[in-house]
Amino acid sequence: MKRLLLTLTFPLLFAGCASQNPTHMAFSPQVPNISQQTAQRVPISLETVDTRTVDYVARFIEEGTKTRLVGPSEPPKLLLDEVFRAGFSQAGYQIDPSATNSVQIQLEELQMDVTKKTFGYEAKHSVLIAVQAKNSTQELVKRYKAKGTLKGPLTPDFATLELDMNKLLGQLTGEILNDPELNQFLQQ
Repeated sequence: MKRLLLTLTFPLLFAGCASQNPTHMAFSPQVPNISQQTAQRVPISLETVDTRTVDYVARFIEEGTKTRLVGPSEPPKLLLDEVFRAGFSQAGYQIDPSATNSVQIQLEELQMDVTKKTFGYEAKHSVLIAVQAKNSTQELVKRYKAKGTLKGPLTPDFATLELDMNKLLGQLTGEILNDPELNQFLQQ
């Protein structure tokens, strides 16, 4: 009798868990490894803006059902601002709002498309960040893009998707902070 009860109860527990779809994704990008870029503290002003055209960060697509959109638990702009402030400080810059040299970080795309298939899923994600740097005489604008793909069995695990996006964000922020052209421009 106990075995029958457990056999009937066990699938119901999983069905109850499966129906609880998270409504937000939590990102926590970390400051990547930064090379020291300047021997003396160079003052720069720093601003981070979110210019994305959509509010969500993930789209869950499954044939025969309505596409589900998932937003971030915290504004990505704030998370990236923290990473870039810490990163530029580690690189040898002093963040000063009144500095002549300025950097504006523009988050243009932070998107994950998760397609559910019969025996698994495929997640394609991309991040696009534009950097606009100005010194006393010139302006430098560069775009940095990173893409990734993640495949897995059954249904996607939010923690795995978040971790993969955090890795992509870390890769891209490291590329920006260690960019020789950008750093040379900021030191002029």
